[in-house]
Amino acid sequence: MMIIRPINANDFTDLCHLAKNTGFGVTSLPDNPDLLQTKIEKAEKAFAEKVDPSHAKYMFVLEDTNSKKIVGVCGIEAQVGLEEVWYNYRISTTVNASIELGVHNQTPTLYLTNDLTGCSEVCSLFLDACYRKNSNGLLLSKSRFLFLADFPEMFSEKVFAEMRGYSDEQGHSPFWEALGKKFFTMEFSRADYLTGVGGKAFIAELMPKYPIYLPFLSKEAQKVVGLVHENTEPARAMLEAEGFNFNGFIDIFDGGPAIEAFVNNIRAVRESFKLHAQVVKNLKDTNGNNQPLYLVSNRAFSNYRVALVSGSSICQDTVDISVELAEQLQIRSGDIVRAVSLREVKR
Repeated sequence: MMIIRPINANDFTDLCHLAKNTGFGVTSLPDNPDLLQTKIEKAEKAFAEKVDPSHAKYMFVLEDTNSKKIVGVCGIEAQVGLEEVWYNYRISTTVNASIELGVHNQTPTLYLTNDLTGCSEVCSLFLDACYRKNSNGLLLSKSRFLFLADFPEMFSEKVFAEMRGYSDEQGHSPFWEALGKKFFTMEFSRADYLTGVGGKAFIAELMPKYPIYLPFLSKEAQKVVGLVHENTEPARAMLEAEGFNFNGFIDIFDGGPAIEAFVNNIRAVRESFKLHAQVVKNLKDTNGNNQPLYLVSNRAFSNYRVALVSGSSICQDTVDISVELAEQLQIRSGDIVRAVSLREVKR
C-alpha cells in the first residue's frame, strides 16, 4: 500500500538515498546529509506549527507500507523569497523602431526579477525510478493540492513550480554555458549544488543586473529557454493539466520554466469535495474494472495522510474505506475526508 504522510526524523536514511539519485538540476533536494537533516527539522517544525506560517516549509513522503520504505518526496514552501532573495529571469520584448529607416525590431530580452517573491512553491518532487508506475507519481505530486485546498490560509493565492531545465546526459546546460558561466566562472554542477545547499549570496554578487538580449546567446542556448529536462516532461504535463501555465519566468541557471496558477484555479483544488468515511470490512478491490482512481486525504494538518481509492468506493455522501487503509489514513467511520479524481473525469 502506498501512503503520503509528513516526513519525520526516521526518514533521514531513505531521504539521503533518494537525494543521491536526483542528478543535476534538482536544487531543492541536494546530496548533502547535513542540509537534508535541516530540511527534515524545518518540516517537522512546520507541521507542528512552531514557525511563522509564511516561513513554513512542508515536506511529504511517499511510503511503501509493505516494505516500510520511503520511495518518494515532495514539498510546499509557504512563501518564497522572504528569507533569501528569490531570482528569476522574466522573458520580455524590447522594441527598437525607426519610421524613417523603416525598421521595427522586436527582441526577446531577459530581465532579472524578484517577481515571484511571496508566492507559494510546490517543490522537491522526486520519485524512485523503480516506483514510477501504478499512478505513484500522480499520487505524490497531486497530494499537495488537497493540502492546499484544506489549509488555504497558510499559503499565497498564487503557487508556482520551477521546472528542471534542459541539460544533456553529462549534465551540461547550454543556457548556463552561454550565460551563467561567463559571470560565475564555474561548472553548472557546482553552481547548481551551491544553490541547493543555500549558498545563494553569490547570485546577487555576480549575476548581471542589466537586461540580456537573447539573440546575443548561442543558438543552442536560445533553443532551450523555457524547455524542461526530459525526465521532467511528465511533471510539467501533469501540472499543466491541473491548470498551471508558463508566464515567462525562467530559472537563471538552466533556463527551465517556472509555471504558475492561482490556487483556486487548480483542478484538484477546485473539484475536490468532502465525504464521510465509511470503514468496510472485507472491502473488494475493484481497481481492475477500469474504475477511475481518487485521491482521499484525512484532512489532518500535522498528521496529514493521502492515499488512492477506486472510484467504485465513492458514493454520493460517503466513501468506502478498507480497514487496512483506514488504519494507514488514521481515520474512523464518520470522519470527514476530502477527495478528488486523480485525473479529470470527462462528463
